[in-house]
Amino acid sequence: MDNKISFEDTKTAFSYKTNKALRKSYLLFASINNKLLVKLGTNIVNLAFKIKAPVKGIIRNTFFNQFCGGESIDDCLNTIGLLSKYHVGAILDYAVEGKDDDDEYDHTVDEIKKTIVLSSQNKNIPFCVFKPTGVASIDLLHKVHMDETLSPKEQTAYQKARNRFYELGKAAYDHRVRLFIDSEDSWIQKPVDSLVNSMMEEYNKEIAYIFNTHQMYRKGMLESLVTIAENARGKYKIGAKLVRGAYMEKERERAEEMGYEDPIMPTKEATDDQYNQALEYCVENLDQVHFCSGSHNENSNIYLTELMKKHGIAKDDERIHFAQLFGMSDNISFNLSAAGYNVVKYLPYGPVETTLPYLFRRAEENTSIAGQSSRELLLIKRELDRRRSNRNSR
Repeated sequence: MDNKISFEDTKTAFSYKTNKALRKSYLLFASINNKLLVKLGTNIVNLAFKIKAPVKGIIRNTFFNQFCGGESIDDCLNTIGLLSKYHVGAILDYAVEGKDDDDEYDHTVDEIKKTIVLSSQNKNIPFCVFKPTGVASIDLLHKVHMDETLSPKEQTAYQKARNRFYELGKAAYDHRVRLFIDSEDSWIQKPVDSLVNSMMEEYNKEIAYIFNTHQMYRKGMLESLVTIAENARGKYKIGAKLVRGAYMEKERERAEEMGYEDPIMPTKEATDDQYNQALEYCVENLDQVHFCSGSHNENSNIYLTELMKKHGIAKDDERIHFAQLFGMSDNISFNLSAAGYNVVKYLPYGPVETTLPYLFRRAEENTSIAGQSSRELLLIKRELDRRRSNRNSR
């Protein structure tokens, strides 16, 4: 098959969507395209849930259906099956985070373990994932990040958090399932990195089962990735999920407010350069680094296909995956998959009210990434026009 891929091919991109579903997506992205409307809507939804207003059905039928697979694992099975028809895998993502309660943390661990077991039985779920703040306190992670002295109670709590990380890592290893650990804000990331690096040393002797996430819009992340990989060389494999990042505005505001150096790269071009250099390093060190490129940037996705071709790497090499979020950038996911590459979609699930932080991030992301929602709108409109034209010409 020709290596040239067109992300303008809307027929392939939206082949899994009915006309009705495509029109709903168009209306949703038209709403997201308005930054003021997103901010106002976020505040209204938060207030509505606080006062128990009947908005759950509206959220479920709009944002939730666009970006989530359902409220439970079983709810997601139809979507997983649909994606698999187009050779796109799913990453079941229990989208609950930031609840400071041991019972909630333990429930999250049990839920992630269910996804790990299912992944071991279903080849259409190539990865599982968990978010650190779903199993550990934000405040506690921040204190460890800042090297503050922990009280005896906090030491016990942190040991429990460590145990949860390792419990999930061991479950992934025992079931031979690859596990992503998502990234967090820069001011709580150090203990996460430390824990995940120690898990990789424990479980990635021959194959990368444990994957850390590297946010390439942060300064120094390329050097950090290289250092981790080189220190592990000859001892264990590195699992790396490369992303640009999703917390830029919050990171910059906090840095300015608290008077420390902005941790974010100075320009988008600098972020793009660092991301693509990381791709190049990973491809050139594939014996040491197994990786997933989690990107909605069309140029970076094309660049990775070119790197693979240049180095004679098969499109379906299991050490390399492309990933996008469910409900976004279908033009990238489905065209890459049609060309023979390994593609996965993050498929979040969970009760509607508990997935709100995730949904708000997706809405804000589409307004903050230059032209993202406009790009989605343009592609959907083009496909609707194409389908309409085909019907009229019959």
